[in-house]
Amino acid sequence: MVVGGESPLVLAVAQELRAASCDMPDAEIAISSTLGEGEGLSSSAAVGVAVALALLALAGQSAGRVEVARLCQRAEQRALGTRSGLLDQLSSLCGSEGHAVLIDFRLLEVYPVPLRLRGWRLAVASSGERRELAASGYNQRRDECERACELLGIGSLRAAQLSDVDRLPEPLSRRVAHVVSENERVDLAVTALGEADLAELGRLLDASHASLRDLYDASTDAVERTVARLRDAGAAGARMMGGGFGGSVLALFEPDVELPRGVRAVTPSSGARVLAR
Repeated sequence: MVVGGESPLVLAVAQELRAASCDMPDAEIAISSTLGEGEGLSSSAAVGVAVALALLALAGQSAGRVEVARLCQRAEQRALGTRSGLLDQLSSLCGSEGHAVLIDFRLLEVYPVPLRLRGWRLAVASSGERRELAASGYNQRRDECERACELLGIGSLRAAQLSDVDRLPEPLSRRVAHVVSENERVDLAVTALGEADLAELGRLLDASHASLRDLYDASTDAVERTVARLRDAGAAGARMMGGGFGGSVLALFEPDVELPRGVRAVTPSSGARVLAR
């Protein structure tokens, strides 16, 4: 079987499919992308999901979205050494046009949230700093969160409360404070979207970024410069994307504000799928 040439991720996806008893025919796959590698736009998850769906289709087999997401997560962890979660894979698989995606990771359930922007625009800007999660503090943050769970006697920080922060040493206390407050901001963002309160959504983006920077220590100088540039250009809010440590920044702009040079507007579309030939 010929698949993906020298790509460790593609080969890892094929290996996971074989381990899941997928009887794949020989295949040679060409990959093209408009996502910049290392820009924090979930390019590895997009590639993994696309390859998995393509190989399943060639084999005449199918799998549930959560099953595919888990398979691709294992492949990414094996190939890249990153202890990544399921956010990127589920987002790639479960997107729908005109909607944001709300994911309950405790139940692994996905809910579409209407993205009524009313002329406001979401846009992304690269910080110019390539993100290498496995070599960054990403895995360390995972270790810290797991250690906090052990000390609190809980299985997930989803069960933590802000009152638990005082029971933990630094930096674990700040890590938990970020996770708890970020979960609250997700609920507030869903409410803001439901009420078409885009100014509040912008404020939540700013608050989320500040928490990632100050409590989770996931920002960099290049990211901070990019956030400042976007705010100076009129963004109503801006937040680093994904796991931080470089990559890109997401910003929200009012309808009458011109996007700065090099900043790309983004809109939600359908999730990964196999197109009929």
